[in-house]
Amino acid sequence: MAAFQLVGNADIAPQMAAYMKNQFPFVGVQSVARRQQSRPLVQASRQVPVATVLDWIAALAHRREREYTYVAYDLASATVRRFTLADLQTLLPLLLHEPWWDSVDGWRKVYGDYLARQPEALPTVYGWFYAQPSLWQRRVAITLQLMAKARTDQGLLLQAILYDRTNPEFFLQKAIGWALRQYSKTNADWVRDCLNTYAFNALARREASKFL
Repeated sequence: MAAFQLVGNADIAPQMAAYMKNQFPFVGVQSVARRQQSRPLVQASRQVPVATVLDWIAALAHRREREYTYVAYDLASATVRRFTLADLQTLLPLLLHEPWWDSVDGWRKVYGDYLARQPEALPTVYGWFYAQPSLWQRRVAITLQLMAKARTDQGLLLQAILYDRTNPEFFLQKAIGWALRQYSKTNADWVRDCLNTYAFNALARREASKFL
């Protein structure tokens, strides 16, 4: 894994960095090309113990260029069916390593993919994020069940939303609207009742109401 290097386009790297407010350097490789280049690494990961894959994921996430973080959570998603709950927990520090919406939402997908296979673990995984100090952890609590559809635990979803309902932070209000909008595709009446019961930030309400 140490020899793995992405090959990017130096001409687009500045544009990619600018999209992320110039917080991170980029190689200049977009998602389709990144996944093509990392496919041999993903294939190799299937032949080694999970502990080794976790080491690879951590090493990638700590590389300087941002795309390596994307490869890290792509690799985690590809390995998620082999993870135990304890394995999943070892990834938690990576979510707070240079966090921004791109990486946080990528790691959230890993946790969501795990829960799609192990739904009984929802209370434990949710507890890792709910009411935590970092807004990025709480964003995951709000969006953790984004793809759960009819399996959504409405109580946990509402709890996470209400915790930050009055917080003006853009990324939290966006997450609240996103979570409600997504769940409205499954249960529009519940989302409509929620919006009628509680006062929401204009951004969250606008996002949540898109399909109502």
